[in-house]
Amino acid sequence: MPPIYLASASPRRRELLEQLGLPFTVVVRSVDENIAGPLPPGRMVEVLAEKKARKVAVELDRGLVIGSDTVVVWRDRVLGKPGSRKEALEMLACLQGDDHSVYSGLAVIDVETGAVHVSHERTRVFFRPAAKDELEMYVDTGEPMDKAGGYAVQGLGAVFVSRIEGCYSNVVGLPLARLARVLKEFGVDVLSINSGACK
Repeated sequence: MPPIYLASASPRRRELLEQLGLPFTVVVRSVDENIAGPLPPGRMVEVLAEKKARKVAVELDRGLVIGSDTVVVWRDRVLGKPGSRKEALEMLACLQGDDHSVYSGLAVIDVETGAVHVSHERTRVFFRPAAKDELEMYVDTGEPMDKAGGYAVQGLGAVFVSRIEGCYSNVVGLPLARLARVLKEFGVDVLSINSGACK
């Protein structure tokens, strides 16, 4: 099996990749996240995921590099990480009682052959109506401050989520089902490796 590299500093992506039972190394490089021209959300996260993966791939001789990027979109408005308590409350107030989409771009690069896969996953998330004091208490926990859209579905933010349409791990930051399919195309069969068939 080729070495696998995760081009992300996100602890959530690291935890998700660990679920697949594959050995991997985290390698993080600074990437300019400015993109020329407005792009649809799905294409935007694809471009950023590929940028992250390529920045790491150029330093290696072999292996598979995984890059990912995630955005939250509410009514055509991209919601990044809140910069303040006020901004977090404003984001959550928009999301409550409504649905939004989470897009994650996925890029996998085979360093040795130069083969590249780039795609994205979209998941719809529905929030129940929430009172202002609930949102304030949630923001006071500090959890929303480093999360796109101002919430963590895998954390306390789950109390606001009434249902999800699509891939759950995509909302956390890495679409595992899609990633497993892509890795198989690159010769890494997650289930075979974990079952011992490839040992």
